[in-house]
Amino acid sequence: MVEEQIEQTDNPVQDSSANLLKLIVTHYAVGVGVLAIWAAADSWYLLTSLTMANVLSMATAILAGVVVSTLIHEWCHFFGAIFSGASYNIPAKLGLFVFDYQFEKNSVKQFLWMSIGGQIGGVLAVLLLYFSLPIDNSGRIMLISAAIGSAVFAGLIEWPVIMRARVSGEPQQELGKIDKASLYRSLRWGLAVTLVLWAVIA
Repeated sequence: MVEEQIEQTDNPVQDSSANLLKLIVTHYAVGVGVLAIWAAADSWYLLTSLTMANVLSMATAILAGVVVSTLIHEWCHFFGAIFSGASYNIPAKLGLFVFDYQFEKNSVKQFLWMSIGGQIGGVLAVLLLYFSLPIDNSGRIMLISAAIGSAVFAGLIEWPVIMRARVSGEPQQELGKIDKASLYRSLRWGLAVTLVLWAVIA
């Protein structure tokens, strides 16, 4: 009976660690994969200067910039939760979100650390891409622009929640106020920032 209780206690931890490892591997593979697709298109354009290659380079740069920025954003949410000592669960089902945040067990301060961690992640993603390659053609400019646009999209959604939660002390309630209108508005601004930056720099 005691052994069964120990096994029941240990299994969730083991499962959680295994789920986290699977998620790390999956997200890493996705991030490297989209960057590889873009790098192939970028190399094709550098070798041939074909218009088709340039268009493909820019199209794949949007995908890579958004995906890499989003993944780093989500993992920095996770690191923010760890740093604050927040309670969370690692979901068994693989997806975009790294963890399930346990609102009922955490304080407003912990929520703010977790939320701001994601915003820091957006900035880190842009800096990582910017300092990893020369920004000297339209596809590479689009890569950086898309990462910035993705960070703007996330910021427009999350900063209002952060500010409201500081006042109300009800993070879950404030998150519930995010609706389709605010999502679409943030998406339009993120897309606009991406295109304007690309047009200005290119």
